[in-house]
Amino acid sequence: MVIIALILTIAVSFLFLFQTGYSVVDNFDQFQSIGDGKTLISKEGSFELGFFSPGNSKNRYVGIWYKNIPVQTVVWVANRCSPINDSSGLLTINNTGNLVLLYQNRSVVWSTNSSKQAKKPIVQLLDSGNLVLRDEEDGNMETYLWQSFHHPSDTMLPGMKLGWDLRTGLKQRVSAWKSWDDPCPGDFTAGVEYDRFRHTFPDVYLLKGSSKFFRTGPWNGLYFSGTAKPKPNALFSYDYVYNDDEVYFIYNLNNKSVITILVMNQTTSHRDRVVWNDEDQAWKIYISTPKDNCDKYDVCGANANCIINDNPICQCLKGFKPKSPEKWDLMDWSDGCVRNSPLNCSEKRSDGFIKFSGLKLPDTIHSWVNKSLDLKECRAKCLSDCSCTAYSNSDIRGKGSGCIVWYGDLIDMRQYSDREQDLFIRMSHSEIDESFYCGSCRWRCFGDAITWLFHLQERLKR
Repeated sequence: MVIIALILTIAVSFLFLFQTGYSVVDNFDQFQSIGDGKTLISKEGSFELGFFSPGNSKNRYVGIWYKNIPVQTVVWVANRCSPINDSSGLLTINNTGNLVLLYQNRSVVWSTNSSKQAKKPIVQLLDSGNLVLRDEEDGNMETYLWQSFHHPSDTMLPGMKLGWDLRTGLKQRVSAWKSWDDPCPGDFTAGVEYDRFRHTFPDVYLLKGSSKFFRTGPWNGLYFSGTAKPKPNALFSYDYVYNDDEVYFIYNLNNKSVITILVMNQTTSHRDRVVWNDEDQAWKIYISTPKDNCDKYDVCGANANCIINDNPICQCLKGFKPKSPEKWDLMDWSDGCVRNSPLNCSEKRSDGFIKFSGLKLPDTIHSWVNKSLDLKECRAKCLSDCSCTAYSNSDIRGKGSGCIVWYGDLIDMRQYSDREQDLFIRMSHSEIDESFYCGSCRWRCFGDAITWLFHLQERLKR
């Protein structure tokens, strides 16, 4: 009888816990549930999970928000496009070990999709803001059957990956809320684009619908070539991982007392890094992307350079001219630029390269990368292919390493004054002057120089 009484007492205690508005636990198992008005709180009290209504909406959603910030800041939503219109919602674990959101105890509104069934499933809210489903019998506490970090909403939290798991095919993207009242994804999204079969170089894009809106430029080992060069700071640090298993962007906090997030804003079409200001009790924008007209994707068209302090801002690259001069003069740059002189691939030594410094590297959709080639080998690779138009190191750390080559038109470039990376663009010898770059191959350089002198002599005769 004593044992029975003890079991009843424990059961009543759990029932009381999940039927009141007070939460003292960060997890629940298959014998428990979370109803509307009840919450989970992460172990150190950083985050809270429960039901909420956004803005002026009366719809109910399950979400995660910062626990100790007076302005409710929701960083993840489960049922983004499947709201509940009353308070009957129940978050529980079903008989297959998945987390499910039920409506009026019957209809499944939302659920996880773990392919492996746990013997003893448990759901836990971590202090990183990650909601995880794991097997309590698994000795490794970091083995997750499902996690919200793999299915982000509009917010990128510290420690969350934005990218692509090449082993499973999982893509981690963020998408803005449709409006302040509706967390369903809008058309403003961000993610990594990469063609593993063609060995293109990964790039990060902001999209409006299916159209490219902004591109970070490829990671060069230190920073993205098309974003503000990061300055050393005590708040957070960036990293970028690109290997055979996965490709992703991530940031981590250097100072745990700082609260900062990356948020997609549908209204302004900006990705904002915001920092919580305790003194003002408000979020402050630290940096916003895109930041100016040169950040707009392909604003100057093909083979052109955007220079924000020039007037007009678009200039054809050296060796190129406007494809449609009349439109160009009217500041319609959509047709871009074409070569002054066509490339001559019939004679391998008739083409050379001009070095351009400080450029945001072109769109990598038509590129090829090999991280083991050096710059000399990269030049030879490009020169051996008639469709190759440019090459560069893929990593600028140290003396530089790796090889990227581009094919066809060069898209979405802009000029910076603080960039260390060089881009070598293929040119006909009739366009090459003192800027001609031969590379480190002495004999080939000598041959190229002789060919160049011959062409120069012929031009002088004319």
